[in-house]
Amino acid sequence: MDQEISYAETKRIRRKESEVKVASIQMEPVFGNKQLNLKKTLDLINEAADQGAQIIVLPELCNTGYMFNSRAEAFSLAEEVPAGASSEAWIEAARKRKVYIAAGITEREGNDLYNSSVFVGPEGYIGKHRKVCLWDEEKLFFEPGNLGNQVFHTPLGRISLLICYDMWYPEQWRNCALGGADIVLVSTAWIYYPDLPYGVGNLGVFLGIGAALCNNFFVAVADRVGTERGCKFPGNSLIIDQGGKPLAGPVGMEEETIVYAELNLSDARRNQWTEFANPIRDRRIDLWGSYIGDPSYDKVLPR
Repeated sequence: MDQEISYAETKRIRRKESEVKVASIQMEPVFGNKQLNLKKTLDLINEAADQGAQIIVLPELCNTGYMFNSRAEAFSLAEEVPAGASSEAWIEAARKRKVYIAAGITEREGNDLYNSSVFVGPEGYIGKHRKVCLWDEEKLFFEPGNLGNQVFHTPLGRISLLICYDMWYPEQWRNCALGGADIVLVSTAWIYYPDLPYGVGNLGVFLGIGAALCNNFFVAVADRVGTERGCKFPGNSLIIDQGGKPLAGPVGMEEETIVYAELNLSDARRNQWTEFANPIRDRRIDLWGSYIGDPSYDKVLPR
């Protein structure tokens, strides 16, 4: 006779079904050298896959670099998605290594440019996220993202994407949560700020931690390093669990490295706080629904 086990033990065993290994790649692109940058991303993707990673996220604009001098320069480096060379190479790598990849790219659609993240997997091209909120002089080069906050359903779980300054808007995190995201993959090129606490170079680290805690999902952030045209980038890539606890990182501000964490995406669908507390279910939309998301409310806020 088979050994009897408790219901609780049965649940514990089943929880292993959604265990995955996630990798956040921290790298330094060379501005304008797309061939070199693409090769570096592919080498790092293969390294992560060799270590068993199934979900991989790369930094913002990792194929071109970030500090454009003009829109014409950005346009000359941009590619179509998914028809461009970078997307096609990442699609081939994802198929060959059987991994899911989110990678920052300078996207061209007709005469419009977007700061985008392309999402590919073993099945090929899946989708893309266009940065919704443009930071500072990005507004000189790019159009604001027009695809909203999508949640992509994969065999591993439900995956959403954000890019850098998107993190500063809790509405975007909440949109991902309401869409059912188990994990949000964030491609970033944070700007370095000195003299911040806890050895971090940008407060985006804490935005990721807070978002994971408040929305009950995992967050994986891949930032870049290096100094490009006088602008320093702080690294600090990290992976955060659904309760806001860093599972890996934030790592240092200088080195190119890969941050790994093994996690169970099913935990993002469980009530993690107490038997009764749930940050999504406990929202007071009876009080907030009249103004959250209403553009007219913005007009009464102090400037």
